[in-house]
Amino acid sequence: MTAVISADAVVVDLEGTTSAAGFILGDLYDHARPRLDEVLARADTHPTVAQARAQAIAETGLAPDATDAEVAEALRGLMATDVKSTPLKTLQGIIWAEGFARGEIHSHFFDDVPPQLRAWRESGIRLAVYSSGSVASQQPWFRHAPQGDLSPLIEAWFDTVNAGPKKHAESYAKIAAALDLAPGRILFLTDHPEEVAAALDAGWQVIALDRAGEPWEGAAFAAASVHDFAEIEVTR
Repeated sequence: MTAVISADAVVVDLEGTTSAAGFILGDLYDHARPRLDEVLARADTHPTVAQARAQAIAETGLAPDATDAEVAEALRGLMATDVKSTPLKTLQGIIWAEGFARGEIHSHFFDDVPPQLRAWRESGIRLAVYSSGSVASQQPWFRHAPQGDLSPLIEAWFDTVNAGPKKHAESYAKIAAALDLAPGRILFLTDHPEEVAAALDAGWQVIALDRAGEPWEGAAFAAASVHDFAEIEVTR
């Protein structure tokens, strides 16, 4: 059954929503793991890396004088349990952006996603991304889609650094302010029950993606759910 929504903007999650979680937790994580040591070694000349390194040490409880190898191993431990760590996401974003640029890795989108994103944009619906993955990884992810460069469709990019944690209503309020829209005029698409609840608490409209084979398939969502983007109709 088609869900019909009136909204001025659609904000999309990535993992399990536009793209297969297994692809991100598999191919992309496998690409990042052995490269963490090398990127951490750039801290002396790369302020973003230096900040992420310091945050990772604090977050994992390492000694202030921890070696790059020790920090990298601690971060690989977070990856093993898919902890949504901001410094880890920052470093992964740097590694993945370079991997995309070199053609070593490619992104993934469900086949129903790109046509719908294009259709919404052509009809005047504003599009944004809100993911726990860093903005630095979101942009090349869209740029290197197998279905063509999708990045020009996206107006704004949000992550846990510039918006806040995805399970907190305050983060969604911050995004609404950044988009200069009333919360009720924004539609959020996600597969995570707690993100559904947080966005609803912030006054957003929400549709949950209940995709076959994804981590949250069959979950109890506090909002209407669909199986793919083709079941969603957005009007202004």
